[in-house]
Amino acid sequence: MPVNMKHKVYEQLAQTKLLPLYTVTDLDYLAKVEEILLENDVPLIEVTFRSDLAAEAIKRLSESGKLMVGAGTVRTLSEAKIAVENGAQFVVSPAVVPSVIEYCLEQEIPVFPGTATPRDIQSAAEYGINVVKFFPADIYGGLKAINALSGPFYDIKFLPTGGINEENFVEYLDSPHVIGVGGSFILSEKVIMEDNGEKMKQILQTLVKKIK
Repeated sequence: MPVNMKHKVYEQLAQTKLLPLYTVTDLDYLAKVEEILLENDVPLIEVTFRSDLAAEAIKRLSESGKLMVGAGTVRTLSEAKIAVENGAQFVVSPAVVPSVIEYCLEQEIPVFPGTATPRDIQSAAEYGINVVKFFPADIYGGLKAINALSGPFYDIKFLPTGGINEENFVEYLDSPHVIGVGGSFILSEKVIMEDNGEKMKQILQTLVKKIK
């Protein structure tokens, strides 16, 4: 199954440049999450399988239909199936997981496999994927590594996560090899809980302004 690199998820990520990584521990804040993202023109969210509420959160956000909802930290075929069955429109993995990639390609769901080495990137490219997650970006050389890897992998775009923060994310986005950045610094349930999202709203507004 060929990869549809013109899928709306890739187009939206290239436009928005921010992919919020969100770990749910309380489903009651999902409406606030939607409100914060939509007010700041960030209609994407990656709900991670780092909590047992991930599937339900993906389902509720998908049913709402206001955001492009993806699943993150997907390490197994079972998790990928659960995510897609609950409405996930894209899947992000921390590594190259062949069973997850092959399932997503069959379902025509964009998949962002986690890569850190030339071998990882080549493995993803052999599936026809030309947008990969680069993780953990800070540990594996950051922007210097991305620029070096983009020599041989000139046709690959990177989605770096891990060690990306409000201080360095613009530097990453200035690279022509980077489609966008991901991380919990963009959207944090813990911060939302502090004051029902007011502080988080301001933080995201500031991040978005830095891009524009």
